[in-house]
Amino acid sequence: MATGIVSFQWFFWGYSLAFSHGAGKFIGNLDNIGFRNVLGAPSVGSTKVPDLLFAVYQGMFASITVALAIGAVAERGRIAPCIAFMLIWSTIIYDAIACWTWNPNGWVFKMGGLDFAGGTPVHISSGAAALAYSLMLGKRRGHGTHELNYRPHNVSFVVLGTVFLWVGWFGFNAGSALSANLRAVMAAVVTNLAAATGGVTWCLLDYRLERKFSTVGFCSGVVSGLVAITPGSGYVPPWAAVVFGVVGAAVCNWGTKIKYWLGIDDALDIFAVHCLGGLVGNLLTGLFAADYIAALDGATYGPLGFLNRHWIQLAYQLADSVSGFGYSFGGSIIILFCLNYIPGMRLRLTEEDEILGADEGEVGEFAYDYVELTRDIVTGVAVDDGFPTTAGKRSVSSGSEKEGIDSRVYMQKFDGRRDSRD
Repeated sequence: MATGIVSFQWFFWGYSLAFSHGAGKFIGNLDNIGFRNVLGAPSVGSTKVPDLLFAVYQGMFASITVALAIGAVAERGRIAPCIAFMLIWSTIIYDAIACWTWNPNGWVFKMGGLDFAGGTPVHISSGAAALAYSLMLGKRRGHGTHELNYRPHNVSFVVLGTVFLWVGWFGFNAGSALSANLRAVMAAVVTNLAAATGGVTWCLLDYRLERKFSTVGFCSGVVSGLVAITPGSGYVPPWAAVVFGVVGAAVCNWGTKIKYWLGIDDALDIFAVHCLGGLVGNLLTGLFAADYIAALDGATYGPLGFLNRHWIQLAYQLADSVSGFGYSFGGSIIILFCLNYIPGMRLRLTEEDEILGADEGEVGEFAYDYVELTRDIVTGVAVDDGFPTTAGKRSVSSGSEKEGIDSRVYMQKFDGRRDSRD
């Protein structure tokens, strides 16, 4: 859904607001609305890449950023206001941050901020938006009690998704060189190193506490390493990628505790992994960026990072990170607050739909033939007649029944009826 909504938005006005040639310091204009005059002329990203190709490529960045942000709605957010949020947020927040970061007319670009593939526009902005969405939605029903099950839905899918991300990240980071050159190859090398060291680091940190080599922990570390290396992938040498992976995974692992301190239910730890990972990556880029790595694309660069004797770079990176977080978080709060007061745009599911699950309440379809709507968590209530109750649109009225429902396992076919073979 995020890809569909943002692709529509990107074609009509999003690309123009972010990458129009006549953009201002903060956002572009509508010169290229509906991809008007977007064809074979050199893009703002590189004279070697035509406008149309650059527009399609950057459209994927915009889509994945929104997809990351809306993970915060998990298990208690309604879809209609979420779609409206996607459209508004991508226009007001993402397009502006992308413009000031990557458009040559943007204030961060002119200041000298270094962000090769999306530390602030993609990761910090989406993590801040997810934190805001989690705050505005409130905690899931039963959060902090035995009622809410924290086990991963499907560990195999977690691994499969991590594999897709790991491979796909080469396209984001190496592809951001916008040319098949040695700088792109270096970006691929450091991306792989940071992901590998991040995965091992997180796994070892979890082993210290649980004495288990967690698969989900390894995958979380891989993503943390990928996030951290994103802004620096075209600027840092391979040895620095190890630091990105270790520090990124360690900070993100620690960051998963922040939601408990703040009392916020960030179901997918988007803030911890993406926002904090992006912040770590931005700052480490300011520390380790090297002119001889950037020059692998054939261009000439002056000193870039702190260790490259460009002492002010860390301050540039910090300014970029803080402004991106503040703008995304504050803007997201305002957007969500206004949406919640529009008729039909209430952000949160009803209690009944939250008990039954968003799959049934909002979508009407399930990922599997049979789905457990609620797991056995509290003992003491028997399953009806020795057979699971079929759940359709079940109305739960009494308070005691709402509590007792937790101990029953509800199974349902796609159409809400038992199969004739039952």
